[in-house]
Amino acid sequence: MTDHRELLAGLRTAVRGEVDFTAAARALTTMDASNYRRVPLGVVAPRDADDVAAALSVCRAYGVPVVPRGGGTSIAGQATGTGVVLDFTRHMNRLLSLDPEARTAVVQPGLVLDRLQEAAAPYGLRFGPDPSTHSRCTLGGMIGNNSCGSHSVAWGTTADSVRELAVVTPRGDRLRPGRAWAGAPAGLRDLVDGELARLRTAFPDLPRRISGYAVDALLPEKGADVARSLCGSEGTLGVLTEAVVDLVRAPRARALAVLAYADEGGAAEAAAGLLEHGPLTVEGMAADLVPSVADLPRGGAWLFVETGGETEAEARARAETVVRAADVMDALVVTDPARQRALWRIREDASGTATRMPDGTEAWPGWEDCAVPPARLGAYLRDFRSLMADHGLRGTPYGHFGDGCIHVRIDFDLLTGPGIARFRRFSEDLADLVVAHGGSLSGEHGDGRARAELLPRMYGAETVALFERVKALWDPDDLLNPGMLVRPAPLDAGLRFSVLPREPVDVAFGYPADGGDFSAAVRRCVGVAKCRTTSVSGPAVMCPSFRATGEEQHSTRGRARLLHEMLAGELVTDGWRSTEVRDALDLCLSCKGCRSDCPVEVDMATYKAEFLHHHYAGRRRPAAHYAMGWLPVWLGWVARTRSAAAVNALASVGPLAGAAKRLGGIAGEREIPRVAGETFTRWWRGRRGPSGEGRPVVLWPDTFTEHLSPSVGRAAVRVLEAAGLRVALPPTLRPGSRPVGDARSRSALSLLTARRGRVCCGLTYISTGQLDRARTVLSRTLDLLEPVLATDAPLVVLEPSCAATLRTDAPELLHDDPRAARLASRVLTFAEVLEQHAPDWTPPALNRPVTGQTHCHQHAVLGEDPDRRLRAAAGLTGELSGGCCGLAGNFGFEEGHYEVSAACAEDQLLPSVREAPEEAVVLADGFSCRTQLEQLTGVRGRHLAEVLAAALENT
Repeated sequence: MTDHRELLAGLRTAVRGEVDFTAAARALTTMDASNYRRVPLGVVAPRDADDVAAALSVCRAYGVPVVPRGGGTSIAGQATGTGVVLDFTRHMNRLLSLDPEARTAVVQPGLVLDRLQEAAAPYGLRFGPDPSTHSRCTLGGMIGNNSCGSHSVAWGTTADSVRELAVVTPRGDRLRPGRAWAGAPAGLRDLVDGELARLRTAFPDLPRRISGYAVDALLPEKGADVARSLCGSEGTLGVLTEAVVDLVRAPRARALAVLAYADEGGAAEAAAGLLEHGPLTVEGMAADLVPSVADLPRGGAWLFVETGGETEAEARARAETVVRAADVMDALVVTDPARQRALWRIREDASGTATRMPDGTEAWPGWEDCAVPPARLGAYLRDFRSLMADHGLRGTPYGHFGDGCIHVRIDFDLLTGPGIARFRRFSEDLADLVVAHGGSLSGEHGDGRARAELLPRMYGAETVALFERVKALWDPDDLLNPGMLVRPAPLDAGLRFSVLPREPVDVAFGYPADGGDFSAAVRRCVGVAKCRTTSVSGPAVMCPSFRATGEEQHSTRGRARLLHEMLAGELVTDGWRSTEVRDALDLCLSCKGCRSDCPVEVDMATYKAEFLHHHYAGRRRPAAHYAMGWLPVWLGWVARTRSAAAVNALASVGPLAGAAKRLGGIAGEREIPRVAGETFTRWWRGRRGPSGEGRPVVLWPDTFTEHLSPSVGRAAVRVLEAAGLRVALPPTLRPGSRPVGDARSRSALSLLTARRGRVCCGLTYISTGQLDRARTVLSRTLDLLEPVLATDAPLVVLEPSCAATLRTDAPELLHDDPRAARLASRVLTFAEVLEQHAPDWTPPALNRPVTGQTHCHQHAVLGEDPDRRLRAAAGLTGELSGGCCGLAGNFGFEEGHYEVSAACAEDQLLPSVREAPEEAVVLADGFSCRTQLEQLTGVRGRHLAEVLAAALENT
C-alpha cells in the first residue's frame, strides 16, 4: 500500500513546481465536465518537461497512476483520476514561438486556445479547430481528445493540425513523435506491420471518428504518423510537454447564413448537400434548445452556415449562394461581426443551456457527441429520437450537422438505482444504433469513462485487444490514466452524484429554480468552465476573481466543486464549518455575473451568502461583517445624532482612521468614504412645493443614496419630475389607514399607533451571510410597504445592487412571504421607470461619448437595454465596459482583498476610462463603482440621473 506521506515528500524533493495534496486541491480536481467523479491523491503543477519526467519517475516508483489535465472540460471523464493529477494550466501554458511564414506554432500543453488565436490573428492566421470551450480549453486537452469544433468541415480535427509532439513516456523516455515513424516506441512498428489488414478494414471512414486509438494513422499509405496516432489517446500513452501545430489562413471576411427549416430532420438532411459549396461551418440546432427565437428566421430548426472571402461582398455572395442552394423556409445572411457573435453565442452556450430541459429538469452528458456519416444524419436523428422515447427519456440534440456529429444532454436520472439502470440500458442500445448507422461512439469528446466499455460493440473484441497491445507498448506499467480506453470501468460506476445527500439540506434561501434543494443548485455546475475565461469582451462579467488570480478555487466552477465535496463529506469533512470552502468563497465578489453569464445560471453569490450564514452560526464573525454588514445601522445612528461632520473629521486623521480600519477589518489601503452632512430624506422633507401632478412613483432611499450619495437621489427627483412623474418616498410609519406615505406624514394618531422604521433591502446583511438579520429587515420593510403594495405605484431603485437584491434575493430569502414576490415585481430601475411610465418624455441632448462600466448586478439581474436606449435618446454615444469594478460593496473594503479588488478594476473599468476621450462622460450608477474609480484614479463617476439632471439645469 502506498505511503502517501512518502509520495508527497518524494514529489516535493523531485519537482520544482507546486505539489499540493491538501483536501482543497484534491476536491477541485475530482471532476471534469462529465458525470464521473474520482478522488485523486494530489495535484502537481510541473514547470517544464524535467518536472514532468521527475513526477512520472516518483509516481512509477510508488505505483501511483498519473492523469494529465488541461482545462478540465472533458465530457467523458478522462480528466479525472485516483492518483496524481498533472495540472498544466499553471506554468506550462505558453506560446513558445509562432512562424507566420511556415504557418506553424510551438505550444505548451496548458496554453488556452484563445491565446493562440489572438497571437496568430495579426498574421491573418488561426488554429483550425475551435471547440465551443475555446476560451478556456487547452491545446494539450484538445490533442488528448482530438477536439474539433464548428469549423471542422473546413479545417478538420486537431489531429489534422498536429505536425510534431514532444512527449515523456511513463518510463522517462523523451520522444518527438511525428511522421514516418518518428518518435515511435520500440515494438510499435512491428505491431502495425503484423496487423495491416485489420487496420485497413476495422476503422469506419468518418470525418468525426474519435473513438479508440487512431492506430490506422500508422499505416504506410497514411505516412506512419506517430503524432497523429497519439491524438485522441486521452493521456493514456505519453505525457505531452510540447507540440508543433499547423495554422491555417483565416478568411479576411465572413458571412453567416442562418437557414430555417420546419424541423430538425429537414435541417439534418440538408446539411450534407451544402458541403459542396465549401462552407466553413454547418452547425445545426432545433427550437427546443433556443431560449428565444426572436433573432432567428422563422422555423423550427436552423443551420448556421458560415462562409469566408477576401471581402465582405465575396463572403456574402458565397452565403447567398448557399441560401439559394438550400431548400429553406426562411433565411438570414449576416455580415456584421457583432451580430454574428451574438448569434454564435446561442450555439456556443448550448453545452451549458442543454443541461436544463425547458421545464427545468436536469439533463446530463454521457452521449454527448456520437457521429455518423453526414448523409445518414437525418435517418439517425429520427431513430435517436425514437430510442429516447422508447426509454422515456428527453434530450435536445444539436451540433456539427455538416460532419454528422450530434451533441445532446439527456434527462437521465443518475440519482436512483432504477434511473442508473435505465442509463445503462439506453447506453447499450444507443451504441448499437450508432454502429448500425456506420458511426462512431465519439465524434469529438473521446470515450473516457462514458463509452470505453462499449468499444467492442463498435470495433469488435479483436481490435479492442489491439488497442490494449498499443497501450502496453507505450505504457507497460499502466501508469497513465488507467481505466481509459482499455480495460475500462463500467460506464455506470463512479457517478459523481452518488456521494451527494439524498435528503434536502436545511437552507435559508428558497432555491425556486431547483425545487428548494441546495444539492440540486450545486449540481447545476456541470464543469464547462466558462467562468475560467481569462479575458472577456462586451458586457460579460464572470468570473472577475478568477481573472485576477488564475486560481481554480477562485472560479465559479472551483467553488461549486468545493461545495459539492462539502455536501459529499468524503474529502471536505466538516460540512458548513469547512475552512476550504470558506477560503475559496472569500474572494467571491458576489458580483452575480455567473447568474447570467454561466450557461446554467449558477448563482455563487447566493451560495456564498448561504454558506456564510451556516459557517458563522453561533460563532464570532470577522470584524468586517459587523463594520460593513451593519452599515445601515451605523449610518442611521450618524444621521440621527447629526454627527456626520465629526465622523468625517475623525476619519481624516490618519492614526484614528487607521485604528478604525483595523478595528473594523477594513483594508488599510482604503479611504473611509465621507458621510453626507444632509441625508437625502432630510433634504426631501425640507423641499417646498408638491412633487408634480403626474403618475405617482415611489423612490427608494437606499442606504448609499440616503447617507453617502444624496446627490444621486436629488438628481433623480429632478429628472423624474421633469418627466412628469409625481415622486413619493416609502412610508416610515405604518398607520392603520395605510396611505401611500412620502416620509412627511405625521398625524397625531399615526405617531401614537404607527410602527416606525425605514425600508432597507438587506443587501449588506445578505452579502455577509447574516441571513436571519436580513429576513428581519426585509420583513419590516414589507410591513412598511404594505400601503405601497396596495397600489400600482412602481418602486424606483437607483442603486443597482439594491434593485437586484429586491428583485431576486428578497423573494428567494422570504420564499414563504408572498409580499416579497409582489415587491420584486414592482422594482424598476431609473431607466426602466422613465421608459415605462414617461414614454413620451425626451431627455436633454448631451451629444457626448460615454465611458465607464455597467454595474455587474445590472448586467446579471436587471438588464441593460432600457439604459442603453435612455443614453441613446440623450445623445450619449458608445458602450460601457463589462466586468466588475472590484469594490463590490463590502468586498473591496475588507482586509486582504485590496490587491484582488484593484486587479478586477484593471481588467476592464480602469482601462476603458483611461482610453476614453477627454470630453467623455464617466458613468457609474453604483456607489461601489464610483468609489473605486475615485480611490484608484481620482476620477469622479456619475450616476446617469446626475448627468441628466445637470443637463436639465443647463437648459
